[in-house]
Amino acid sequence: MTYPNIFSLEATNHLIGRINGLSVSSAPIWGKMNVGQMLAHCNVAYELVYDNMHPKPTGIKKFLIKLFAKKVVVGPKPYKKNSRTAPVFIITEEKDFQEQKKRLIDYLQRTQQMGEAHFHMKESHSFGHLTKDEWNNLFYKHLDHHLRQFGV
Repeated sequence: MTYPNIFSLEATNHLIGRINGLSVSSAPIWGKMNVGQMLAHCNVAYELVYDNMHPKPTGIKKFLIKLFAKKVVVGPKPYKKNSRTAPVFIITEEKDFQEQKKRLIDYLQRTQQMGEAHFHMKESHSFGHLTKDEWNNLFYKHLDHHLRQFGV
């Protein structure tokens, strides 16, 4: 599957419109997270790029992540409902909806403004260097999956 280019203003604005379609009372179609937790979960993908708040995997753990998870995360195939997630992405505590929504929109705008040239062959937190298309898949497909989870 080919995803819209998250580095384009058009795709970014479309995603922001979908995010703005959420409310504090939005309920999931599947899964366990509430809407605030889902937004916080989606923010982790950007925290791994922009914020130094999660330890990098090393050694055998990094090797296994690249071997088993990289293709699923950066490849073109959409995520299945209720797919397993990495421990760093598991959000169990309550999160403020408005705060998480603002953070996610800010991350999207920052990513779009930095552009695909900035990301092409940039090293990811867990998968090594990624092409601009792999970064696009990583960002767009994950967010799209969870926005669909909440019906937007």
